[in-house]
Amino acid sequence: MLWRHLIGYLPLNIAQAVAGFGGIFLLTRLLTPEQFGLYSLVFSIVVISHSLCFTWIEAAVARSYARAEADQRLADHLATAFHFLTIGVLIVGFLGFTAILLLPFSTELQTVLGFALASMLLRSFFILSQEARKAAREVARYSIMEFFSVMAGFGLGIAIVYATPLKAAGPFAGVLVATVIALLFDLPKMLYRAKGGKASFTELKQFFSYGMPLSLSLILSYVLQAGDRFVISALLGNGQVGIYAAGYGTANRGLDILFVWAGMAAGPLLIAALELGNAQKAKDMARKAFAIMALLTFPAATGIALVATPLANVMTGPEFREGAAAIIPWITLAGLMNGITTYYLVVAFTLSKRTVAMVWVTAAPAVLNIALNFMLLPVLGLIGAVIATIIAYALGMVMTAFIGRKYFELPLPFAEAIKNGLACGVMAIAVLLLPVPETMPDFVKLLIMAGVGVLVYGGAAWLLNLAECREILVQKLLKRSGIAAEIKG
Repeated sequence: MLWRHLIGYLPLNIAQAVAGFGGIFLLTRLLTPEQFGLYSLVFSIVVISHSLCFTWIEAAVARSYARAEADQRLADHLATAFHFLTIGVLIVGFLGFTAILLLPFSTELQTVLGFALASMLLRSFFILSQEARKAAREVARYSIMEFFSVMAGFGLGIAIVYATPLKAAGPFAGVLVATVIALLFDLPKMLYRAKGGKASFTELKQFFSYGMPLSLSLILSYVLQAGDRFVISALLGNGQVGIYAAGYGTANRGLDILFVWAGMAAGPLLIAALELGNAQKAKDMARKAFAIMALLTFPAATGIALVATPLANVMTGPEFREGAAAIIPWITLAGLMNGITTYYLVVAFTLSKRTVAMVWVTAAPAVLNIALNFMLLPVLGLIGAVIATIIAYALGMVMTAFIGRKYFELPLPFAEAIKNGLACGVMAIAVLLLPVPETMPDFVKLLIMAGVGVLVYGGAAWLLNLAECREILVQKLLKRSGIAAEIKG
């Protein structure tokens, strides 16, 4: 079932990869480092604001959907969510636009913030609807709507950046238009499920008690991930923020997509198993989820680190390349640790509904990261931010693993991680031994190195039976052969 859900979400993750890498490729050529840095900073503000204001409702709806459906009170459940989300959007919109108009911001910053706030407010309705569909395990509908949202937002954003003077505001304007179109098709269908339901303040309090600690934890996690950009802006300027964001995005975006892909497929299945009283099934599903995460992300991180220079040369504009190439190998290590923590280890807290404890295990690494940035940036430049990130992520991973097991005994599959590390080591040796001429075009280098890496890792994964891939493929081949023989007979 897990592999089937993964395949169902595949088109969406391809779209996210296109938008993520395409955005870096095009925006670092259409925007200056200062403009790209401004866009990155405002994007971080949007993520933090959305997490604080709306994520707690989205997370609570997703976590409680299966139980509400089983108890035949789904209409009330959704009515509560959409009713109070509407109130929250009106309040946040009024306060946000008033602040943008009254505070002494430049016209450029006001424009970027205005489009960013508008897109965030509208997307809150779309995200809530999508979280409900994901919790209902409506893989096809979820993927179609999210695919459209991602691709339309990306395409329109790039077009606006290219054809209008909005520049750093362009990506947010594209997301805004795409969200309006998506809501016209999706929101009425979801609101129909809430028809006849009654909004409950009591249930809202339950949403808040479960979701707000989760939101605070996500904010701290994002501060851990992107808070250094604000320190870089203060100490080194927005141009350096742009270079750092380009390198970080090139290294981390692919890993993040892979982790989200595995997480969105496994999460609803884990919750459903636990809510139906089968804790052991949830643990078995978690073990399989980690195996698939490792199969997807370990070789991706290794490969990105190995091709850092040609990748930076291909993906980023000339003003970004040198700085991006220097940080990419280290950001992949940080991204791997962060992904394992965020999309696997943290599940122990959400499954056990001990979300308050999540705040503490994310607060310490976040504070450490900011403190180390203030210490290291003036001395080491952008590499100082990378070192601070790696140290903070390592602390967060260890704390989350050991504290989380007190609430839900999530498997820690060290053997699977070691086997994946061995396969990655074989892949790295094969790629490093390639006789690639320095004069070869970077894109060709990238294709050759990536192709060899995929082939070698694929062979090693087959031999080591990573994530039971050999067994699954053999079973499918035997099944097809049996069907073919039956038809022939």
